Amino acid sequence: MLSYQHLYHAGNLADVQKHSVLAWTLDYLIQKDKPLTYMETHAGRGLYDLSSAEAIKTGEAEKGIELCAKWFTPSHPYSRAIAKTKAERGQSAYPGSPLIAGHTLRETDTIHLCELHPQEHAALDYATSPFGAHVYAEDGLAKAVSILPPTPRRGLLLIDPSYEVKTDYETIPRVIGQIARKWNVGLIYLWYPILTDAPHRIMLNTLRQDHPDALVHEVRFPPAREGHRMVGSGLFMINAPFGIEGELKRLTQRFSTLK
Repeated sequence: MLSYQHLYHAGNLADVQKHSVLAWTLDYLIQKDKPLTYMETHAGRGLYDLSSAEAIKTGEAEKGIELCAKWFTPSHPYSRAIAKTKAERGQSAYPGSPLIAGHTLRETDTIHLCELHPQEHAALDYATSPFGAHVYAEDGLAKAVSILPPTPRRGLLLIDPSYEVKTDYETIPRVIGQIARKWNVGLIYLWYPILTDAPHRIMLNTLRQDHPDALVHEVRFPPAREGHRMVGSGLFMINAPFGIEGELKRLTQRFSTLK
């Protein structure tokens, strides 16, 4: 359960979808003066070196952000977060979602991050220390339920498991139901992989039935290498902000150009 390390996959095409949408959403939320809370259930290490042996071994960043960075203008919130990370940490640095949040949010905002993997948790704690994040070596879903509704009450929760634990597909709809009842004003974003055998399908059908007003955004892309099972990724978004449909449409069009 604790073997997954995102360093092998950082900056891949699924990250491009997830992180660009996250950055756009957080930038939208900070347009109001009111403070907000940002939470993650599966935060990873927060900062990745795309020149590391692990990243080079899979080549996923090369076919991901290194190929797709040109999709986003320098003023796009995703581009800005990447540029800030590179300026601080070096040209091969890539921000995970915790650093995207850290570079986008304000001092008045609150960040809660969960990561169970001991090595990843230590790296996360170090990487996010400049932002004053609260970092927990705890089960992220249970922690989210325990602290909701948060203070400040406005905000966003990102649920981004590795799905190594196959029961996640059954557990997540139930937990999201609990979270949505406790925090009916919160933005709840769930990321999921689209694999060749589509194990997400039952989970997504349940979520659609339980939350009929939620938005679903899926993209398809070529497998990172021969035999790789991931051929797309999706976001299930409860209380998605006004105007995000245009951003999602543009992203879909960009992904459709991949061969």
